[in-house]
Parts: sequence; C-alpha cells; structure tokens
Amino acid sequence: MSHGTFTISLDFELLWGIFDKVGTGYDPAYFSRTRQLIPDMLEVFWKNEIKATWATVGMLFAENEEEWKYYSPIQVPSYRDPKLSAYEFVKKTGFRSEVHFAPELVKAIIDTPGQELGSHTFAHYYTLMRGQSPEQFRQDLQATQRISQDKFAVTLKSLVFPRNHINELYLPICLEEGYTQVRSNPQSWYWQETQHEDLSKKWFRSADCFFRVGTKTSYPKTQMSRLENEPLMIPASRILRPISKSNKLFNSVRLNRIKEEMLAAAKSNEIYHLWWHPHNFATDPLAAMHELNEIISHFQSLKYEFGMESMTMEEIREMLEKD
Repeated sequence: MSHGTFTISLDFELLWGIFDKVGTGYDPAYFSRTRQLIPDMLEVFWKNEIKATWATVGMLFAENEEEWKYYSPIQVPSYRDPKLSAYEFVKKTGFRSEVHFAPELVKAIIDTPGQELGSHTFAHYYTLMRGQSPEQFRQDLQATQRISQDKFAVTLKSLVFPRNHINELYLPICLEEGYTQVRSNPQSWYWQETQHEDLSKKWFRSADCFFRVGTKTSYPKTQMSRLENEPLMIPASRILRPISKSNKLFNSVRLNRIKEEMLAAAKSNEIYHLWWHPHNFATDPLAAMHELNEIISHFQSLKYEFGMESMTMEEIREMLEKD
C-alpha cells in the first residue's frame, strides 16, 4: 500500500552560502547561533524519528586552511564576475573557523540516526553563471567526494545546486561523480531559471507563502523524472522561510499553509519536500525551533492517521527502484 512521503532537505553552508551578498559585513554572532542550532535540530529529528538530507558545502568539511587547500580542486570556477568565487573571497578576507569550517557538525550529522549527508557542492558552485566550465564543475564535485570519503568514509549521493541554479547540461556529470539524486525546483514558473530574478518572480514566490498561486506543491511518485544518464530529479515543494520578528500574522499564515500542504500530500499519498537553510533559524532561534516542533508534531499526526512516512532523498530513490 502506498503512503504519503515527507522529506526534508537542508542547505547547510554558513558564510559560504552568502559571502557574495554580504561580503565582510556579516554578523559573526549570527553564525555562532547557527552552529549552536544544528545539534538542537538533530536532536529534534532523532527524538521524533524524522529523516533529513543535509546538503552541505564541502568546504565546511575541512578542519583548517591547510586542509581546505589540500582538498581544493586544481581548476576553480573562473566566473566572469570574480565576486561570485569563494576562492577569490577568502584571498581577500582570510579564514575564520566559526564561519568557514565545521567538521564537528558534519560528524554530528553523520552520527545522528536517519540523517543523510549530501552535497551543496564544494565551493557553493554556480553552474549557470558565465565564465565557469563543465570541467571546473566536475573537479568541484570530485573535491567534495574526496574530502567526504577521506574524512568521514561517506560517499555522497544527494546533491542540491546552490541558489537552485540547475544547469541541465551538467546533470550527466553529477551522475558520473556519484550523485544518484538531485533536488530540483518546484514546478511553478516563478521557480524556473532562478538566475534571472525579476520582481514578478519574487512577488509570486512571496505570495505563494500565503495562498496558492501556482501548481500544487505535493506530487505523485510518477512525477519524478530520471533519464538514463542523469540523476533522479526530486522536486522541492516549499521553502520554510525565516521567522519574521515584526509580523506574527505572516508567521502564522505561512505555517498554516505548510500544514495544509502536508495534509493534502498525506491524503493523496504524494510526496511533500520541505527545505530551508539552517542559518535562517538564527534570526529568531526560539521561535524557529518552536515552529519546527509544530511542523513535526503535525507530521506525527499525519503519520498516525494516514501512514505518512519520513524519508531522505536517498531513500526516495531507493523506494522508486523497488516499485
């Protein structure tokens, strides 16, 4: 008998995910809070038997600058805009352990039952930006697998493209480098071609947090596509946006929308794929963790009533292969 599926994927990146937006103007305390929140999330997942895929920037696996250099690829992305390059950024700023390295948190993810360690590329690689090449992308993926296998004896199988920039020409490279599944974007038009961020796309994505403006967010197993030479594409359903400190109504409506979508997926025996950045919880840690507990409590009721299951991205692929 088929049941609904609830899957979570997290884009774990610390400063590597936003350096090109904030430069040196970031708040170190923000990332200190993020680091403290990771074990809290893992404990909540473990206690509630929630499975999740942690798509992690490979540079976080390193212990220090020396190890970072050792595992960095020979060919690094030659973006036309050098501000997009993590390598160019640290040339100018140097390293700070609390925002650039987190091997102990990676180890904690691996050691927590039900958690899958995935990849967010080695250098938060943008596959749709001008100047970079397929070979540079391949070497980035190889660097991530090498450091993961050497340090943690884990071969990564799930990949999330940074900024949701999915270059379809690069999908065969992903499979060749060991990635059997990739998170793809929601089906609605305003989630397509995310490198072109016009105001209409942003408006519709924001509006969709409150009421349905696009296609249904959950989907049947049969909607997932896999060509012979590409990874399985597992669409995202919804991003869990950061808590608003000034607008409690925003938080409430947004949370209720997620719960309604989860219920619809459970009733229809469909997949609901929620994702977020762990650092987003650092805006208001107490409120964010309370909200997470509400989502998990809601899942538990759906599990009891409809048999909804919690799965990692890897487990979704395994489930499809068994059918």
